[in-house]
Amino acid sequence: MPIRCEIISQDRVVFQDDVDIVVVPGAEGVMGILPHHAPLLSLLQMGIITVRKQGREEYFTVSGGVVEVAGNQVTVLANAAENVDEI
Repeated sequence: MPIRCEIISQDRVVFQDDVDIVVVPGAEGVMGILPHHAPLLSLLQMGIITVRKQGREEYFTVSGGVVEVAGNQVTVLANAAENVDEI
């Protein structure tokens, strides 16, 4: 069962899809978020967000913001975010 992931910067939706795992640079360290994760609200550090879907990984840069896990959804509200392939 996948988990819904949305990465949103100040000016656009950077990523939106159902994925297997989301790895984010949390304020207290790197966190892996799987389906059925406990509710969570955390600050983000500058770093890389990794999303994996069916063995394929995508990478996104993020420069701060917050991550919320509620239900079966991960929402990243980033100060700035970009797909690494677009840089």
